[in-house]
Amino acid sequence: MIRIGIFAKTFIRPRLEEVLDAVNTYGLSCVQFNMACAGLDVLPDEIDPALADYIQAQMKCRGLEMSAISGTFNMIDPDLVRRRDGLRRLCVLASVTKRMGTSIITLCTGTRHPTNMWHRHADNDLPDAWDDLVSSMQEALRIAEDHQVTLAFEPEIANVVDSAVKGRRLLDEMRSSHLRVVIDPANLFRSGRLSKMREILNEAFELLGDHIAIAHAKDLSQDGEAGHEAAGTGRLDYDQYLSLLEKVNFDGPLILHSLSESQVEQSVAFLRGKLAAT
Repeated sequence: MIRIGIFAKTFIRPRLEEVLDAVNTYGLSCVQFNMACAGLDVLPDEIDPALADYIQAQMKCRGLEMSAISGTFNMIDPDLVRRRDGLRRLCVLASVTKRMGTSIITLCTGTRHPTNMWHRHADNDLPDAWDDLVSSMQEALRIAEDHQVTLAFEPEIANVVDSAVKGRRLLDEMRSSHLRVVIDPANLFRSGRLSKMREILNEAFELLGDHIAIAHAKDLSQDGEAGHEAAGTGRLDYDQYLSLLEKVNFDGPLILHSLSESQVEQSVAFLRGKLAAT
């Protein structure tokens, strides 16, 4: 059964406990966690195991599930020092991930943009960008295997894996049981492609459907570098999206993000209505 969840960092609060209380307010059962909610960097330099245990305890006493934890860094950063530091910090996170109550770490595949890993760069399409991704992912998967966690990457047009086709290529080249996918249809539309929504969604699920770890729920009002709006407020065909999730027997978390706290109630109601209809 699909469960509606949310990015925990949607709720800006000074203390972890208050963040989790806010999640409970909306009757949600799961979150994609972010270490920023505990006052640390997304990928901290170090994590006290006692803090990891405390986070799990606070989740458990509220009946919340940590469906995944964010571990994003720029996997093809043109600055090799930053790239290596990202891998080191990923290892720090992986070492305590299970203590926090999850086994899934989410990743983005990165960009050649020098200052923002969420912005596209023309060099993302060059062969050396792919080679660097493969090298980083191989190291990341060694970390995942050592700590028995799963890495879930998200195809998105700003990154080197900018399509379902490239996502499938990465899965095929890595051939690892520790690598899966975050599906977020709002991230798959290059400029001029929004009119092809049905075909693009069908292709994404045909290529990636058997490897989905978690699903994201947001919306878009245009193509290009879009996909930054609250679910139910844009043009994404949620009837088709949820139907495709059902078709591949997905029974995991559907995680809301790219919304303000004031939009949570509306988006939760929207998803609940769509899921009931499906």
